[in-house]
Amino acid sequence: MTAGIEIIPAGRLPRLDERPLEKRIGLVILSTDHTTEVDFRRMVASDRIGVYVSRIHYANPVTPENLLKMQPSLTQGAGLILPDEALDAIIYSCTSASVVIGDRNIEAAIHATKPGVSVVTPTAAAVKGLKALGARRISVLTPYTIETSRPMAEYFADLGFAIDRFTCLGLSDDREMARIAPDEIAAFAREALAPQSDALFISCTALRAAQVAARIEGEAGKPVVTSNLATAWACLRLCGDDRVRPELGQLMTMPYGEG
Repeated sequence: MTAGIEIIPAGRLPRLDERPLEKRIGLVILSTDHTTEVDFRRMVASDRIGVYVSRIHYANPVTPENLLKMQPSLTQGAGLILPDEALDAIIYSCTSASVVIGDRNIEAAIHATKPGVSVVTPTAAAVKGLKALGARRISVLTPYTIETSRPMAEYFADLGFAIDRFTCLGLSDDREMARIAPDEIAAFAREALAPQSDALFISCTALRAAQVAARIEGEAGKPVVTSNLATAWACLRLCGDDRVRPELGQLMTMPYGEG
């Protein structure tokens, strides 16, 4: 059918940009995750910053034992994101697993396939964000069971935070956590924030909490840090995006800093 069509080669090869987009963010997320990609499209992705996603196997329920089972998959999952190409940062998007596996172990697993990349976990980003906001006394809200919440309480306490109130919602399926309406999250947040706390941390990348962080702040008069808000903030700052965006929450007005 095409035998009579002459195909003419161009007179030169096309000029190539160094990268399709200036900055590259990698996301390693759970196979069951409904929320992280949506939040990162809304808060991070742009004509300058690309967000590239890999999913690793996860099976509910959310227990410390099941969370720990993801550790062997981290290296392979990270390696699937733009193989043999550099990333500006890579996030492992699971807060409770970051506590159980450990921030340093996650960094080591990712560096095994992406040497030198900045590794961001929700827990480490939340700690950095809370410190940037000057918070020393915090309240914490999680969707987890008591069993899964306890290691998180210990994580923040070990890092020197005074925990005034720790509230958990008792869920064990991250798909159900994603179905909690933002208005419900805001309602629980109001109850979870102790008057003496400097800030509220809302844990879990499955929760649609970043959507209502600024609203909760307006009602409570205190900063609110959520898992996805913290990782988005960290990634933007690591990519040199220092824009002040108070509509997303007080954290998005803060510089990244050191430590």
